Amino acid sequence: MITFTSVFVILFFIFVLQGIWLFIAELAGKDLDFFTIIKFLSFYAPTIVPLVLPLSVLLASIMTFGSFAENYEFAAMKSSGISLQRAMKMLTITIGILSLVSFFFANNVIPDAQYKFINLRKTIVQQKPAMAIAEGQFNSIGTSNIKVGKKSGDNGQFLEDVTMHVKNNNMGLGANTIIKAKRGILTSEDDSNYLQLELYDGYYYEDIHPKKFEERKRLPFAKSSFKKYVINIDLTKLNQAEIDDGNITSEKMLTALELKYTIDSLQKNYNREIISFTDNIIQRNDNLLRNKININKNYSKHPDDLFEIFSQGDKIQIIEMAKNNVSGIEYSIQSNKIELENKTKNINNHWLAIHEKFVIAYSCLLMFFIGAPLGAIIRKGGLGLPIVFAILIFITFHFINTFGRKVAQQDTIPPFLGAWMASMLMTPFAIILTYRATNDIGIMI
Repeated sequence: MITFTSVFVILFFIFVLQGIWLFIAELAGKDLDFFTIIKFLSFYAPTIVPLVLPLSVLLASIMTFGSFAENYEFAAMKSSGISLQRAMKMLTITIGILSLVSFFFANNVIPDAQYKFINLRKTIVQQKPAMAIAEGQFNSIGTSNIKVGKKSGDNGQFLEDVTMHVKNNNMGLGANTIIKAKRGILTSEDDSNYLQLELYDGYYYEDIHPKKFEERKRLPFAKSSFKKYVINIDLTKLNQAEIDDGNITSEKMLTALELKYTIDSLQKNYNREIISFTDNIIQRNDNLLRNKININKNYSKHPDDLFEIFSQGDKIQIIEMAKNNVSGIEYSIQSNKIELENKTKNINNHWLAIHEKFVIAYSCLLMFFIGAPLGAIIRKGGLGLPIVFAILIFITFHFINTFGRKVAQQDTIPPFLGAWMASMLMTPFAIILTYRATNDIGIMI
């Protein structure tokens, strides 16, 4: 227990330092008091427990059982009739209890910490609006990238040399609007979810995307000037992404029951969107046939050559309407495809969040049944070889886990398989190690 506690504290401190590095841009130079910084880090700290806890179990079990084997304590146990399974019995029960505690922690403490963390960031931004925009660099907020040359004022609300790139999310066309202004002012209200950015004396450049491909090659754009231009920035966009990348997703703020309820709602909405999109396409085609094409009454006499019964003018009209119809349907399909893919990714993220709560608990047991027999086999305690093995095993586990999550997000594999991929692949390894350690069979390294 002392070994586990020591390893956990050391690793926890290392990962907290990593968190400080991740959020240094938000903490440094913001005139925040020491108590606010401590709250900021304390709300972030619970999110690193799912990483620290399995690694601590793995390293502590390798060190403990490696030390037993190195000092011939296992030989003394076996000569007294105590098998490896019996020696591991109480520790297995202890790790089982730890797994249950870790599930409770992941299901209740982490979501609450995430919620408080987001609200703290929102409060800081509302009290100090300029915190959302760092000086001298581009800052991504929602669909915009903002850069300011200089900030001034008590809260840094007065901006100079402002540049904004506004992205277009439709069909991946990229940045389509550029705004440049000599100065600006940031304002915010305590009960509002928006920052208001007022820009003065600037220019507005906007890309134009014609329907015809030939005209797009000319790269047309519109330009206008303004004396005053007001933009509202949604603060909720500040906190959308994953904590592993330095950001947060909303599904991590929910318990398992709340996630299940949310998934049901998202899935119903997704199914309605598909039905609605299909009905709209069918209805659009029916309306075009019924309202815009006057079919000759004699069409039944020429079922094999329907197009020939129309006059030349009607043929041209039908061809033009068909081209426009195909273009409209293609654009609608592309737009809805992107929207449905985003909805699918959101649903998969919620499923992954549910499974990960159970994966955290199982990973503690898994790492124990890898570390304990491995320590007995290599017969090395201390901080040398055990650390090397622990890091290699955990990096492999974490890499597979991250890979499975990313693939599941894209709907390539089911979320269940993505979340449990690392555990499924490492479980046979744990079984083999336990079998070989129990039967005194070494491994070739």
